[in-house]
Amino acid sequence: MPIKIPDDLPASRVLEQEGVMVMRETDAVRQDIRPLKIGLLNLMPNKINTETQLARLTGATPLQVELTLVRISNHIPRNTSADHMATFYRPWEEVRTERFDGFIITGAPVEKLAFEDVTYWDELRRVFDWTHTHVHRSFNICWAAQAAVHHFHGMGKYELPEKLFGIFRHRNLAPASPFMRGFSDDIAIPVSRWTEVRREDIPADSGLEILADSREAGLCLLHDHRHRALQMFNHLEYDTGTLADEYLRDAATPEGSRLPRNYFPGDDPKQRPVNIWRSHAHLLFGNWINEMYQTTPFEMGRIGRHS
Repeated sequence: MPIKIPDDLPASRVLEQEGVMVMRETDAVRQDIRPLKIGLLNLMPNKINTETQLARLTGATPLQVELTLVRISNHIPRNTSADHMATFYRPWEEVRTERFDGFIITGAPVEKLAFEDVTYWDELRRVFDWTHTHVHRSFNICWAAQAAVHHFHGMGKYELPEKLFGIFRHRNLAPASPFMRGFSDDIAIPVSRWTEVRREDIPADSGLEILADSREAGLCLLHDHRHRALQMFNHLEYDTGTLADEYLRDAATPEGSRLPRNYFPGDDPKQRPVNIWRSHAHLLFGNWINEMYQTTPFEMGRIGRHS
């Protein structure tokens, strides 16, 4: 099945060129099935790229998915046009009465700030609590994952001496988990962050299960059973060139930028990187959507009302 997104969303053209089936509204209503309803709260600066990356992954399964783009209600993005936001995004205050099979919250460029100093922290805390009652399964990425384990479990984040940046090998610690089904023992995952959360801070009674970690990069993926959420601290959704774009952006600043590790062939930024994580990205999102499909109530009104 295809993914149902607004006809004029820039991601539509990109995904169609890649062979991903994109469903129009008129076609969707003719199918006598209930699509999986997934919301995307996009906090990333380059919203169009992030929309495309996550629509690609959620639209690659055999199930029909309806993607709703959501924004923080009172926050005005600086890097995306007001027309784009007004046309394709709905404020969370508008969708909070609705229920979703799945809800994704992305990272944000606010890692070095204390959580409480982020301008939209109070609303994001309400969003986290709302996912526990109005969402069947959540998927939080990078800073949003750090924020979620801080909000729900009181875990802190720690600033690193330098940016953790590149492709790092990770261990599959829970091959029996439905979310890790089909994963290799050794997984290459893009990492791009200034902070980390630590294993020793996981509360003993939290129900948090470590699914993947790295000896170099630390915690990567947690399953929060109690809140029906995956907490992904890294970026399997990244395109082949995303780290290169970040490197060039940072290199133009006074602070400069170190080369991303294990990324450019021969550490030569003129060489095109080789994508060795794409298959695992599709596998993780496919497993998440399959688990959601297998367990979500058919009646939307029952979502969030059962354990």
